Amino acid sequence: MFVITADQVGSRTDIDRSAAMQAELQRRFGDRLRLPVDQTAGDELQALTEHADVALDLVLALGRDGHWSTGLGVGEVRTPLPDAVRKAAGGAFIAAREAVDAAKRAEGRFALRAAIDPATATDASAPALGPAELEPLVRLLLLVRDRRSPQGWEAIDLVREVGSQKRAAETLGISDAAVSQRLKAAVWSIDDDARPGLVRLLADLDLAADPAAARRARTGLTGGDGGDR
Repeated sequence: MFVITADQVGSRTDIDRSAAMQAELQRRFGDRLRLPVDQTAGDELQALTEHADVALDLVLALGRDGHWSTGLGVGEVRTPLPDAVRKAAGGAFIAAREAVDAAKRAEGRFALRAAIDPATATDASAPALGPAELEPLVRLLLLVRDRRSPQGWEAIDLVREVGSQKRAAETLGISDAAVSQRLKAAVWSIDDDARPGLVRLLADLDLAADPAAARRARTGLTGGDGGDR
């Protein structure tokens, strides 16, 4: 499974943003989480999902907000699950804790860790990319998105909402060419280009780290690669 642990940046000098972000993440992703998004220690948030696409979208949403150090942990989670994420335990939670601590010192404020048991790991079960190789690929996407201007994000969001650059231009009261220029400057196509591969690699890592994920894969219960960004 995937555990996302996010810690607010500069919380001692900033307003408490955890309640608002908790509600936003629950609204957007709640139907594909194993438990509701939880607020743990102080301004820290945690989410639990078995879907690689949701895990990536949670990381991207927190990165876009710009106020969080985000750790993504991959591994097993003890079952049966309790009634709250903060009460759950397992290798994925340990990995997420290590990841968020590393994220506070990392460019892009993101880190990825996986709890792979060396006693059960084999060459056949090894992921295509381990966490050390996959982490910088996710970080690259986060850094590209972080460099977008508010106008770029406005154009991207509107095109996704209305379905065409022409309609977005009409809504914004600017030319089609101006919308196109905003999208180009924002490198907006990288999201759709990079995301499917990252989702596959995360799912592959989950199979190596979580025996339950392998069982779900054999019975066809894995998540797809659709999502809301």
